Amino acid sequence: MNKVWLIIKREYITRVRNKTFLLSTFLLPVVMVVFIAGSVYFTVKGRQELKLAVVNDPGFYQQNIKTDSSKSVRLSFEKGVDSLNYEKKGFDGVLYIPADSSTNFIVHSKKQLGLEANGYLERKLNKAVEAHLLLEKGIQKSVLDSISKVSEKAVKLTNIVNEENGKSKTANAGKAYAIGFGSGILIYITMFIFGAMVMRGVMEEKTNRIAEVIISSVKPFQLMIGKIIGIAGVGLTQFILWIILIIGIGLAAANFLTPDTMQDVQNVSAQNPGMAQNAALAQQSGALDAILGDTNWPLIIGCFLFYFLGGYLFYSALFAAVGSVINEDPQEAQSLMLPITMPIIFSFIILSSGLQDTNSPMMFWASMIPFSSPIIMMGRLPSGVPWYELASSMLLLVLGFMFTTWLAGKIYRTGILMYGKKASWKEMLKWAFKKG
Repeated sequence: MNKVWLIIKREYITRVRNKTFLLSTFLLPVVMVVFIAGSVYFTVKGRQELKLAVVNDPGFYQQNIKTDSSKSVRLSFEKGVDSLNYEKKGFDGVLYIPADSSTNFIVHSKKQLGLEANGYLERKLNKAVEAHLLLEKGIQKSVLDSISKVSEKAVKLTNIVNEENGKSKTANAGKAYAIGFGSGILIYITMFIFGAMVMRGVMEEKTNRIAEVIISSVKPFQLMIGKIIGIAGVGLTQFILWIILIIGIGLAAANFLTPDTMQDVQNVSAQNPGMAQNAALAQQSGALDAILGDTNWPLIIGCFLFYFLGGYLFYSALFAAVGSVINEDPQEAQSLMLPITMPIIFSFIILSSGLQDTNSPMMFWASMIPFSSPIIMMGRLPSGVPWYELASSMLLLVLGFMFTTWLAGKIYRTGILMYGKKASWKEMLKWAFKKG
């Protein structure tokens, strides 16, 4: 056990002190925050602001179209503007209203309209036509709008879930979806990153012949276990630091945003249907209270750490086994990695398609099988999972890790000392189940 601990300590300290680790740990959060802030900045500053003159208005368009100064398109009903002089008059284009009763509008402009401007114009014109038709039928649009506003807020649906312990709780499908998908995708990414890190570490020691020196004093299985756990500690340290740094940098960056910039961001959000819907949901659900609410965060965080480490250990053993048989050939590495990476990819596909019904048979069995349970069970957990299903999933993952570690240890013992020969999965399985 002392030898395994020394290997763990060596792996952890050498990698934490590495310049690559320090740069990736401290630069990645900065890059992420800068990327997000840059995306928002260029979205706000890169909006297409157009001023269009409306021609041939029969009268009701000007009455029913209210231009909003915060929008990217401004309509003006100024007289004496046409397609020949609109630039001299200070306009970016001319909107021609058809003389007949058709709805074939034409915009003459020097530049092509963007999707946002085109959609805004169509919505405004449709509402104006709708208001005119209602008025012709003797219906005041203001009355219809007041009814619509009341009816939109008239129905409020609350889902009360009866738990097995006799208690009940209020369910929030949107919150459960966000937590489940976010947790699942984090585990999906980290299994790829840190599993590949284990494989590269084994490959480096094999190609540098360091493994030959190390296994003269320790068993190959001890070396593999020490390496996996040591790199797991590095990964967990880096993951925690990322969270702390991203939150800290994000809060610090928010203090430098001016009120005008915040207003521009809100205007862009209002014009983006997806962002506007998310903002409306946040307001209806109570913002921070809705996020925290009655969510069992100790259970979510505890299970996340368990499945994060369990999934990492389960797959890292296999990545280590693959790394032990590779001889500096990238194509060989890709072909041997495919059977390992495919279950991870399929797990993410199942998560993306199955979160609408977390209790479906597909989601249930995927949350039990160790190959997919780290991702799928975290997707199911926020929506509620019986304790016996959670316990079974955890037990199967632990047994799966023990099996893959045993399997990888047998492969590692032979592969780490094999040079100059390409190995296939068929040969690796023969090594694994060979007696002795």
